[in-house]
Amino acid sequence: MLVNHAWAPSTFLGRLGNTTREELLGQGTPITYPAHRTLLQQGDESRHVLLITTGVVKVVASAESGYDMLLAVRIAGDLVGEMAAFEERPRSGTVIACSDVTARIVQVRTLETFLTRHPDAMRAILHMLCARLRWANGRRIDFQAYGSLIRLARVLAELSRAYAQPTPDGDGKRCDLGVTLTQAELASLAGLRLTTAEKNLATLTAMGLVKRSYRNITICDVPKLLEFAKVVADNP
Repeated sequence: MLVNHAWAPSTFLGRLGNTTREELLGQGTPITYPAHRTLLQQGDESRHVLLITTGVVKVVASAESGYDMLLAVRIAGDLVGEMAAFEERPRSGTVIACSDVTARIVQVRTLETFLTRHPDAMRAILHMLCARLRWANGRRIDFQAYGSLIRLARVLAELSRAYAQPTPDGDGKRCDLGVTLTQAELASLAGLRLTTAEKNLATLTAMGLVKRSYRNITICDVPKLLEFAKVVADNP
């Protein structure tokens, strides 16, 4: 059964044309996961990818010391697990459902055959991988180039551009972040200690840039946040 959805442009499915997208949504096996269920396990050697069709997942990597770091957030339309599948190496992170999730399990050989038949899908997956590399490089640069407050603001700005949903009363400037993250997870994305992230969120709130509620953040003025975070030039 196919899923009718307005796929976000930043996602893999959002980059595909209608015909290619519908054919891809017919590949593999549908599966449902409840919130907090592990979809893919770090170190596992399985050779399939997951095409997320509804819900939100997070990608977490665990160090030998026991420290867990949030690497990314993925939403409906995104592909996860492709790196290990293509490289034929153990999975580098654990994928966990943040909400109820539906997906399609696609074996890597099936995906490779599909990409060979559809050059537009091959281009889309290359664009997706480049965007993820650009995100990772951006966080590395941020760590050296900016203080903790700007780094957190830049993460919020990037998340808002990728996932945010406009609020009805926002005049186009106000939006909900669109993904449910704890302050510890935000701190992890920005490479900050939890106490530093909490202090910086309070500062951004006092500046009128964000508003916090339980596990949710509203961006009160997207243009001002982008300007403060020094990412206005990158705004499409």
